[in-house]
Amino acid sequence: MASAISLFSGCGGCSLGLSQAGFSVSLAAELDDDACQTYSGNIGAGNLWQTDLGRVTAADILRRVGARAGEVALMTGGPPCQGFSSAGAKDWSDPRNSLLKQFVDLVIGVRPVWFVMENVEGLLTSNDGYYITEAVTHFLKAGYWVRAKKVYMERYGLPQRRKRVIVVGNREGCGFDFPEETHGEVRSDMLFGPTPQLSVLDAISDMTGAVESGEVTFNLPPANDYQRQMRGSAAEKFTLHTVKRVNETTAQRIRHLGQGKTMKDLPQELQHASFTRRAFRRVMDGTPTEKRGGAPSGLKRLIGADPSLTITSASPVEFVHPVEDRLLTLRECARIQSFPDSFSFAGSWSSIATQIGNAIPPAFMKLLAEHIAGMATWKAKEPSTGKWFGIEATKASAMSPALERTLAGLREKTSAYLR
Repeated sequence: MASAISLFSGCGGCSLGLSQAGFSVSLAAELDDDACQTYSGNIGAGNLWQTDLGRVTAADILRRVGARAGEVALMTGGPPCQGFSSAGAKDWSDPRNSLLKQFVDLVIGVRPVWFVMENVEGLLTSNDGYYITEAVTHFLKAGYWVRAKKVYMERYGLPQRRKRVIVVGNREGCGFDFPEETHGEVRSDMLFGPTPQLSVLDAISDMTGAVESGEVTFNLPPANDYQRQMRGSAAEKFTLHTVKRVNETTAQRIRHLGQGKTMKDLPQELQHASFTRRAFRRVMDGTPTEKRGGAPSGLKRLIGADPSLTITSASPVEFVHPVEDRLLTLRECARIQSFPDSFSFAGSWSSIATQIGNAIPPAFMKLLAEHIAGMATWKAKEPSTGKWFGIEATKASAMSPALERTLAGLREKTSAYLR
């Protein structure tokens, strides 16, 4: 059984996926109190280290796991992105990107045979791609063979449209590629189409009867394999299926929203006050009708036959159930993130929403970890020359100017390491 280290482990989504893939998680490091309590209650406290990773060194980690540099098989982490800046001096030592730099430095110091770095898609274009370019370049200089991809997780069986940048590297000279996508969009003109992407109702249609507090008993059988997997073998009841209380105005807005509609689609009397103010301002400025903005989208009713929108910490106060006139519950958000129904969460309502939204979905981590395990030997080849296998940065035929600048910068900085 290969060993793994999970940094910025949060409530344990990454560790759960690694464990399901057969890895032994020798260390999980996280600072947040509630996330640590959640992790301890579900995965165990034995390998958990509550610490500020901004103050930790590679030597600290190696002492903690009783290993020497180069002996850890796999190291994962999703360094928080709140500090990324879209402007300013391009300085790798800038404190605004300190946790990204810290993760890179820790990987280089611990020297795991393989690493996985996960981050939001904004990493690709922040400061014209400076942050991801520097991270990749430092990995290459340290001898890693590296590939990156903007992953659309609905194409890997997750019932939500979740885009994340994944960077994978290894020191064993393996020409790694990402797993084949397993789910696709099915059109009526296809005779033999791909496995359909899972919809939000595929994930939560059995979770009826939301309540104000307490446990809920399933009153419908599981409708598909995803629901069966999330329930587990003996689950009859589940928690956190409580309805978020809203005022009467919000309740009216929810009742008026059709599937796929947002606040700007409401009748005039129910639209957010800022919609009228912004629309009026832009009319006065001469902005063409088709380019006028509105209020922040706020409430959104999900489309039952489509994957959910990305689950974030705001989802339980913004996402309206596809067919019921209510917001999604915390448990439904966790189900869409692929946390099993038996997974318990500690902390306040808002803390739990943040833990769920920030997590790496366990199902995706399991798939990726199994894919890595299927090609890894866990034996580094020293000395190793770094190689850059490139990045899949978009599924669109065209790309934004910001992304074009990022890819140009990557080509320039990594040209000496091209495959």
